[in-house]
Amino acid sequence: MQHKWYNATEIEVGSNSKQIFYMETIEVSRLSALAFFAAGEAKYKGKRNFWQNREKTFTLVGLGHAYKIENNKGTKRFDHVESEWKQLTSQIVQEDQHLQPILFGGFTFDPQNEVAGEWAKFPQSYFTVASHQLVIRNDQAFVTINLITNETNSAQTFETLRKERDELIHAAQVKEVKTYTKPTMISYAEPFKEEYLQSIDQVTTLIKANEAQKVVIARSLALQFEGAITSPQILSHVVHEQPESFLFGLEHEEMLFYGASPERLVKVNNGRAFSSCVAGSIKRGQTAEQDEALGNSLLNDAKNRGEHHYVVEMITDTFEKNCRDVKIPNGPKLLKIRDIQHLYTPVEGQLNDDATILQLVKHLHPTPALGGVPREAAMHIIRQYEPMNRGLYAAPIGWLDADGNGEFAVAIRSAALVQDKAYLYAGGGIVADSNPQSEYEETLVKFRPMLRALGGQLHE
Repeated sequence: MQHKWYNATEIEVGSNSKQIFYMETIEVSRLSALAFFAAGEAKYKGKRNFWQNREKTFTLVGLGHAYKIENNKGTKRFDHVESEWKQLTSQIVQEDQHLQPILFGGFTFDPQNEVAGEWAKFPQSYFTVASHQLVIRNDQAFVTINLITNETNSAQTFETLRKERDELIHAAQVKEVKTYTKPTMISYAEPFKEEYLQSIDQVTTLIKANEAQKVVIARSLALQFEGAITSPQILSHVVHEQPESFLFGLEHEEMLFYGASPERLVKVNNGRAFSSCVAGSIKRGQTAEQDEALGNSLLNDAKNRGEHHYVVEMITDTFEKNCRDVKIPNGPKLLKIRDIQHLYTPVEGQLNDDATILQLVKHLHPTPALGGVPREAAMHIIRQYEPMNRGLYAAPIGWLDADGNGEFAVAIRSAALVQDKAYLYAGGGIVADSNPQSEYEETLVKFRPMLRALGGQLHE
């Protein structure tokens, strides 16, 4: 194998700590991100992650855990992750972005939700630095070994990681890229379907009584398969079927949480922050003419425009508190993806000196598109009437580097896979004139991307 060496570096972590952070980065030629992810199946199953941005200019794969940051600190969880990451990376001075260690993970939707279910073992914050980190930026691929240890002599450990890295790269480059069949679904259930339909009536009553203006209510779909499904198997289908979305996969023990989200929560690049307001949706048309007619009806629909306005107002307000030079268009445009079209408004600004990507994540989550308006009242109603735990669904998932650059998506169009079972999630914004049946049908449209990737069909 021909490698271009960048450099190896080591730093001591923390003034009172004897931990040393070793990094070594090489540039490699052609490499499939999915093949690299799959190469970690034997040794790193349960400790992998995958990310690809919507523009397809940045792909990240992590195998193994060099370092883990997790906590159950409730409202302080964002600050704790930021503080620990800053301490870990404070002495890293790298001019070259290719040499940055990357922290990847997510925050659960609501730390106050104690419903167990499939999320029983999942912490409120879960982030890792990979032992083997693949970054593909545009057309360049880089593999970094990260080792964080308190061993005084870790040369042998690092040499083992080098050998392992070379084997992983070789497997990803040389082995034929596997084509995966779709799993065979044998049954599905709609947990709490009646409760969900009733909740729409209950929530609209509360909204009419001015207890909130909008509340997002979600539900799940539980699928049973013939046999266990592997992470590479399902990610390969999602990657090929939803190329216009943010693609992500995060393993935690026996669970893979994955999805294809159209919605960026926040991106920071060299101090410039970007967000997107995505709220209000309608299905795609069978023909171009029908698609255009549906899109125009969405652009002119008062309910959807109202929903969208709540999100624009809140995200703009958050940006104005944390950024200068905030830019926002006069009105929304259409964001069209495979199964659905949304109202979409981009927002951007220059970060204030004391603002960071994780502070923006903290203030933006949950947006009115996933929680409601006003936020606290909506969250209280969700806890009362939504009989499930969203876990990472509708929550921030993404990455950041040592310089504070990074990107988080809102984890919608997503599912949790646990061996031979999958749990799909979808929701919608409830306002005063919402109708239970039409809200139910909207969730069916939103289930489609993950359902198709799993080879399942609903009897609508």
